[in-house]
Amino acid sequence: MYKLEDLNREIRSSKYIACIYEGNAEKEILELLLENGKLKFSRDNLLEGELIGVRSAKEFEQRYLRKGFTEQILIIRVLDSRGEKFKLSKAYQNKIKVENIITAPEIEMLVIFNEGKYAEYKKAKKKPSDYCKENLKMKNVKAKGFIKDYFSDVNTLIEAIKEYNKVSNIQKGEYTLYDLLV
Repeated sequence: MYKLEDLNREIRSSKYIACIYEGNAEKEILELLLENGKLKFSRDNLLEGELIGVRSAKEFEQRYLRKGFTEQILIIRVLDSRGEKFKLSKAYQNKIKVENIITAPEIEMLVIFNEGKYAEYKKAKKKPSDYCKENLKMKNVKAKGFIKDYFSDVNTLIEAIKEYNKVSNIQKGEYTLYDLLV
């Protein structure tokens, strides 16, 4: 049911893609990948040409769906929480397809992988952001601009995504950032 070829087909066949991000780090990673043509979609495919920071289904409907789209919209949600609901009203359920891209436990895992500290992180038993702050002395890891500066070389970011994907506990029916890469 959740096969990569299904996601690829959905991306290729969708005239409109709403890419919703959870926080600053997710937004900056998506921007870096978009700017460098490393995603399976481009800014031209995006609803209003931009990434969307609205996480509530109700607010998303009010801001974006009341414009009379005639074709199906694919919503790609990039978030770390598996249980966060995104329930659209019945009027939109047949016009919208929602796919979650899970970055659990946190997007800061990419920094840990890039630093080659995954084994040490596992022993530390801390949240990834806390490990980055306390053990890697990256106090501003959650600050706006940090991820964009840290991964200024998009190839470094892609390698971190690949390494993270190798050890991630990807549950049945989940997609990851790796699945969005070209």
